[in-house]
Amino acid sequence: MSNPSPFARRGAPLTVPQGDVLGTYDSYPEAQKVVDRLAKADFPIAKLAIVGNNLTSVEIVTRKRSWNRAALSGILSGAWLGLFIGLLLSFLSPTFTWQLFAAAVFIGAAFGLFLQLAGYAVSRRNRDFESIAQVLAANYQIILEPGQLARAQELLARNP
Repeated sequence: MSNPSPFARRGAPLTVPQGDVLGTYDSYPEAQKVVDRLAKADFPIAKLAIVGNNLTSVEIVTRKRSWNRAALSGILSGAWLGLFIGLLLSFLSPTFTWQLFAAAVFIGAAFGLFLQLAGYAVSRRNRDFESIAQVLAANYQIILEPGQLARAQELLARNP
């Protein structure tokens, strides 16, 4: 049996929700605040959706990758793992010593160094930089199930 409405919550919607537009906002946090206000006013928020329009993928290059950066990153992440394992072992073993703790940190750092350098060696030819990727929308619309618009507008007017 198919869902009669894209607002039916049985699974992921297969279509973009259609309905009445409560408002159009320049940023997601603005739309989120409106939905939060409606939720606090006991509006059935399962009957609305925030739809991002005109999506754009933005990738900001943060820095060049190098052997030195890969080594430092591996040592630090491995040392954190070793620190965690050392603390865990110190709580579980009554005969645990500081030398064993230091060894756990050192082994973790060596393990992290090896894994990071191996990963860098494999991916080096394909991607020699680090970046942050994000999908942004030109605007965000709050779409309501048909017949809910007047109630939502009334609740927003009463609860600024």
